Amino acid sequence: MEEKPARVKRLPLLETIVLGFLLVAPLFLGDFYTVILTRMLILCLLAISFELCWGYSGIMTFGQGLFFGMAGYAVALLANKAGFVQIWGVIPMGILVGVVVSFLLAWLLLLGKKAPEIIFVALGTLTFSYAAERLVSGWYYVGGGNGLSIFEFLSFGSYEIEAGVLFYYIAGIALLISYLLSRYLVRSQLGLVLAAMRQDEKRLLFLGYKVRGFKALVFTFAGAIAGLGGALYAHHEGFIGPNNMGIGISTMAVLYTLFGGVGSLIGPLIGVFAIETISFTLSGMDAVKSFWPVILGVILLAIVTFKPDGLAGFIISRRERIGTFGRIKSKKVNGKNDKKGQGE
Repeated sequence: MEEKPARVKRLPLLETIVLGFLLVAPLFLGDFYTVILTRMLILCLLAISFELCWGYSGIMTFGQGLFFGMAGYAVALLANKAGFVQIWGVIPMGILVGVVVSFLLAWLLLLGKKAPEIIFVALGTLTFSYAAERLVSGWYYVGGGNGLSIFEFLSFGSYEIEAGVLFYYIAGIALLISYLLSRYLVRSQLGLVLAAMRQDEKRLLFLGYKVRGFKALVFTFAGAIAGLGGALYAHHEGFIGPNNMGIGISTMAVLYTLFGGVGSLIGPLIGVFAIETISFTLSGMDAVKSFWPVILGVILLAIVTFKPDGLAGFIISRRERIGTFGRIKSKKVNGKNDKKGQGE
């Protein structure tokens, strides 16, 4: 029998194309569009954090905006009250706030005596996000409904990092590291447990796995990524407000993921670029300026309804998105190569 030609793996190719574009984008984009693209890179961190929870672990959460916003408020207060804007302290601070807040929520919602239902976690994170948004809206110390403005640039030593090409590459490096760490996590043996947990949690419990512990671990890791995004966002925009930590931005994280495609890390990135580009284009068109959100909503609804795999589903098959877990070992059996790997 003739051997079938090996299928070209589209996911690594797509990742390479996206990485290549992002590397050279500032070379042919002006300063204005570089700033917009930087904002998209930061929002990609928010989208990846939700994908880790829902797409890989089955945790429906509306708390990503909470971690994002609280980290932003923390670094804004650090800048305004203490005058500290050094990047080597701001980024760890954002990550730390994301870890602490997400762990506390995980302890309250995921680490109880009984395995929590999806709706319980969804409503719990929704409640905390709404409560936090209302709290900062009425708290004068953090600017109330007007939010907090940051009047000093992010710095490295005495060098100020303004919104532009340098900030773009800093955000890009943060996204790349977060993406690679997340990719390693979901393709490791832990990723195999997460996939099984999302499909049949009761079976894993029967087999003795500590499902709640795994969920809390992923939830906290995702919170760290969202916190990193919040810290960068606050300094890039020079502002953080109640709308950046409430239900609205948490819902946007859900939409980014659904639009781009659940079940792959590249999907949320595609969703961010697509939604933000469509929003920016439509909002600048005089003919549809007054009702462009309705058009965007119809587009989102059409994709989610008729293409549940999202935009990434047009390029990447479901099998490739699931991928392999752990190391693939090859050995010869009767003169033929036999590949053994989990998840194949």
